[in-house]
Amino acid sequence: MILRTSKNLKDLNLYHYTCNQLIFEYLYENTTVTSLYFDFYKHSDDFKHKAADELAKILYMNSTLTSLNIYSIQLVTKGIKALFEALYKNNVLNSLCLCTNQIDAELGKMLVKFLCKNNTLTIFELVWSQLELDTIKALADVLCKNTSLKHLTLRGNNLGSQGGKALADVLCKNSTLTSLRLPQNNLGSEGGKLLADALCKNNTLTTLDLSDNNFGSEGGKALVDALYKNTTLTYLDIRDNDLGSEVKNALYDAFPWCKYEDYDYYDYDDYECSFEYDYTYIYDYTYTYDDYTYTYSYN
Repeated sequence: MILRTSKNLKDLNLYHYTCNQLIFEYLYENTTVTSLYFDFYKHSDDFKHKAADELAKILYMNSTLTSLNIYSIQLVTKGIKALFEALYKNNVLNSLCLCTNQIDAELGKMLVKFLCKNNTLTIFELVWSQLELDTIKALADVLCKNTSLKHLTLRGNNLGSQGGKALADVLCKNSTLTSLRLPQNNLGSEGGKLLADALCKNNTLTTLDLSDNNFGSEGGKALVDALYKNTTLTYLDIRDNDLGSEVKNALYDAFPWCKYEDYDYYDYDDYECSFEYDYTYIYDYTYTYDDYTYTYSYN
């Protein structure tokens, strides 16, 4: 009912119990929704294949959608090919998030091809997608030349030291990225040193998340040295890296704005929720985590 009558709906979240053919058809020509989140976690494979085709139609037909988030579609290459072909031709999206989608080698090639052609995305998130090393290297090569992306997140993709090396090269050559988030990638001490060296040369990045990457004290020391030389970074998260007391003391003394104390998973200081509503049936939901703020409005 809300979808048919709302004139101000901008953000739409669809889960397994709300996603159906009528929703897709509504989105073909909708002119108010700008942000769309699909969670396919509990859907059958048959539905996921149909949904990929429907999403492709939406990308072809809808001219107002600027942000797309896809969680756990997990399709083989054939099933998601239509979606990527639609992405190739889309010139409206400026934000794309693919989370828990198992990007294999073939899908990785499609993704790299898309990023080569696209010049409208400013935000790209690829989270827990089990990237292969060849895909990581090809992606890094594209990012070295990309001039539109400003915010990149590659959380939980097990990049390892080789992936860290590829992304360090990106930081040396890319001049448009301002935010890079690489938590939970097992970059190790060597990856930390390579990224630290890149930070000495980069002068555009302002936000960097390297939490939970097993840097140890050696990787931590390299990052501290880099901070003395870098003049643009204003946010650095290196929590959960077994940095040791010497590195933490150095950060405390010289760079108190860094986040270096290990996570306390029972501390909710970084997480704020607020709900506002009145009897005119306007409902706003806002939450903030670190320096990200998300707002959903329903009328």
